[in-house]
Formats: sequence, structure tokens, C-alpha cells
Amino acid sequence: MSGTVAGRLAELGLTLPDVVPPLAAYQPAVRSGPYVYTSGQLPMVKGELAATGKVGAEVSPERAKELAAICALNALAAVRSVAGDLDRIARVVKVTGFVASAPDFTGQPAVVNGASELLGNVLGDKGVHARSAVGVTVLPLDAPVEVEIQVELTD
Repeated sequence: MSGTVAGRLAELGLTLPDVVPPLAAYQPAVRSGPYVYTSGQLPMVKGELAATGKVGAEVSPERAKELAAICALNALAAVRSVAGDLDRIARVVKVTGFVASAPDFTGQPAVVNGASELLGNVLGDKGVHARSAVGVTVLPLDAPVEVEIQVELTD
């Protein structure tokens, strides 16, 4: 594993995107003391929502897991926007994933694993976190998944 987050992203074939502009009156991320809290991140790729619909209906659980990883990558971009350098991450403290779910879909934890696994692959032990995976009726723009993270920074 590379010694820097940027190096590890490159090894994984990933590129940290630009910060997704807010859809309403909020900031993509804010810092409070040693912590950075991101707003909910949608699976936006180059300014476009990568998919729409409910998981378990229009969107397969496997695709939703991939979308959750995109959300986590967007969350890392938001963290970088206020921390300056992702190598300052001491640890990911908490991940919350929201899954727009068909009425009978109960696989939210497996979907949010997409975000958790991406953070673990990129940050190693610093990516281990507490987590919630919540099923909801609808998300902004009819997105299938939304992820927010909280990280602790080093000095």
C-alpha cells in the first residue's frame, strides 16, 4: 500500500473528483475542531447523477453498492476541500448511508458496504468506522443512495 492517500487512490485506479457543488443552502463539508463532517454526497460523476431510482426496483443492489463507493469518493473530495490534504485523516469516525429502497428491499447494509469498502481500501486501518445504513422512501434528485462521513484530522 502506498504511503499517501493520493498514491493509494492512484494504485486503485481512482481519481478524486472535484467537490460536488451544493444543491441547496449548505456546505459540502465543515470543520469543527479536529473533525470534518460532510454533507450527504450523491453518486455524482462529472456533474451528473450516475443513476436514479429505488434499490430493489430500478437499481440492482450490486449497482447501488458501486454508487455508494462513488458517494464515498465524493465525500473524500469534500473532506479535502476543508482539510487541504487527505493524509491529515487520523481516522474515519462514522459513515451514514441512506438507501432509497423499494418497499420490500432490506439489503441496505450490503449497499452501504460499497462506501465502507472504498474507505477501507483507500485509507487502510484509518478507514475503519462506525456506521448506519438506513432505508428511505426517496432521496434528492431520485438518487438511489447518499453517503455522509465524519473524519478526525491529525494536527
